[in-house]
Amino acid sequence: MSVDRRKFLKLAGLSTVLGVAGQGTLAAFGKPISPARFESPLTAKRWAMVIDLRKWTEEDSVACVEACRRAHNVPEFDNAKDAVKWIWMDQYDHAFPDEEEHYLPEKLHEAQIPLLCNHCDNPPCTRVCPTQATWKRESDGIVMMDWHRCIGCRFCMAACPYGSRSFNWRDPRPHIQGELNHEYPTRERGVVEKCTFCEERLAEGEEPACVAACKSGAMTFGDLEDPESKVRRLLAENFTIRRKPELGTHPEVYYIV
Repeated sequence: MSVDRRKFLKLAGLSTVLGVAGQGTLAAFGKPISPARFESPLTAKRWAMVIDLRKWTEEDSVACVEACRRAHNVPEFDNAKDAVKWIWMDQYDHAFPDEEEHYLPEKLHEAQIPLLCNHCDNPPCTRVCPTQATWKRESDGIVMMDWHRCIGCRFCMAACPYGSRSFNWRDPRPHIQGELNHEYPTRERGVVEKCTFCEERLAEGEEPACVAACKSGAMTFGDLEDPESKVRRLLAENFTIRRKPELGTHPEVYYIV
C-alpha cells in the first residue's frame, strides 16, 4: 500500500512537534507530567499481599471495594451479569472450595472474603492472550493489562481459574458512580479489565488503594523476595492458605485463617 508523500510529511512533522514539545504538549491534553511524582516509587522484586481474615471487618469490605472503585473508575452496573470486579467479596466456601471443612469455625463459614487478581507467578492468562494485552511484569511480577491492545476475545478470562477478570459487555463510562478520577484511564465496551495491584500508585510511592483504605490493618503488601519484609514475617509466623495452589499458578495473595 503506497503512502501519499504529502500525508507522510504531515505525519512526520506532527511526530517532530510532539517529540520536541514533550511535557508541554502532554499538558495540553491532560494533567502535566511531573518528574517529582516518580522520584520515590515503591519497588519490589516480587509483590505479594497477605490478608488476615482474623482482623477483617465489614467496614473493611465496604471501604476497600469503594476505594478501588474510586481510584480506577470501576463502573457499577445494575445486574450481576455485567458486574466488573477488581476487588470483591464472596463466601469462604466459594473462594476456597478445596479448603472447606465441616468443622471450621462458624465465623469463617459465614465470612465474606476479599478477592482480587492473584498476580500469579505462573499466570495462565498471559499465555493465551493473542495480542499480548496482558503480561507479567518482569521487574516485580505484577500481571498487567493494556486495554488498547485488548481485542475482547476473553481467552484470558477462560484461562483464569479465579474469576479475577471482567468483560465490559456494556459501555462502562456512563456507569461510573461519583466523581471521575481524571488521573486514571476509563475503559470502553468490549475489553477485559482487572486489578493491577495499583501499579500507578506504586509508581508514586503509595500503597494500593485497598491497603490504604483497610483501617483494621488486615491487608499487608510487600516484597516476597525480601526476607525482612512484613509479608515474609507474617508468612513465617502464621498459617496461610491460597486459592487453588494445586493448579501450579503460584498465586501471590495469601490469607491468614
